[in-house]
Amino acid sequence: MRARASRYDTRVPIADTRNPPMHANIVSTGSYVPEIEVTNDQLRARFDVQAPDFINKMEASSGILTRWWAPDDVVTSDLAVRAARVALERAGKAAEDVDLIIVGTDSPDYITPATSVVVQAKLGAKNAGTFDVGCACASFPTAFSAAAGLMATNPYLKTVLVIGVYQMHKLASPDDPMIFFYGDGAGAAVLEPGEQRGFVSSAFRADGSYAPRWAIQSGGTVEPVTEDAIRAGRSQVRMYDRYPPEINNDGWPLLVRQVAKNGGFAVSDIDFIIFTQVRKPTIELVMKDLDLPMEKTHMIMQTVGYTGSACIPMALDSALQEKKIKPSDLVVLVGSGVGYNQAAAAFRVAEDGARLFA
Repeated sequence: MRARASRYDTRVPIADTRNPPMHANIVSTGSYVPEIEVTNDQLRARFDVQAPDFINKMEASSGILTRWWAPDDVVTSDLAVRAARVALERAGKAAEDVDLIIVGTDSPDYITPATSVVVQAKLGAKNAGTFDVGCACASFPTAFSAAAGLMATNPYLKTVLVIGVYQMHKLASPDDPMIFFYGDGAGAAVLEPGEQRGFVSSAFRADGSYAPRWAIQSGGTVEPVTEDAIRAGRSQVRMYDRYPPEINNDGWPLLVRQVAKNGGFAVSDIDFIIFTQVRKPTIELVMKDLDLPMEKTHMIMQTVGYTGSACIPMALDSALQEKKIKPSDLVVLVGSGVGYNQAAAAFRVAEDGARLFA
């Protein structure tokens, strides 16, 4: 005789295995670059006395020639919304269609609440849940991977919006020459589930012992903001010690080989690969290590600066718009951010990617 079920029985029924697994597919992308250009020549004039050769050295070592900043009354969530609207329009979606918004940034509107909830309200995505990912420049591949996992196990997620956004120049001192790197911008992708395997695999690396090297020291629980902290500049972003080049020079190839192993493909199978857009020589070195031709990557830092959490989706959108990525291509995204966090995500472009290539 079958036992009577308890009213407190919380066991979840096993999923119907007759339904095929659903894979996250990127169906459209979008990006936004603000309107105020700040050239290297302008920065040379600003820092001519304080750091006379700094801009020249950074230009040579990074490949960055200019960057774009938003007006003072534009905040991080505004940039995110503008990129999101482009991606949604290309996907043929309304804001009300979005089920989940994931925002990756380390230049948020506030410490709390999450920037994603502000984006949700400004976008008018009244049916969407939200959360933030704070892995600096590794945020987009991390958020993409999280979205893929959620979509594979939650059939109700039909439209997911993943955004990377950056406005670090507003959190820096205008007297810090490191603002050379900071460009504002945002990139977004619309994801939909499908039987075709879009998302393939991910890989992650981290080493928190480097966390103090590049940080906003004051404003969290370690040191709430005080007048002393503000006067000393600890409430602004600052590099306190440089990161050794091996972190990316050696770490990126390790990450790519790991994501390939996790996904069951060879590095030579990669059709296109996009890295954090901070140093052109690093990308050239890593591509040589991986034995991949430079034609299989894309760089935007020369025209938009280092756009941090936004740079990977912005570079992806740029490569798609320039038709460098084709239907059925195997694409790998590799992000590396302060902390440090590193993440990679591999995905297959849909054979029928009409909205991606519109």
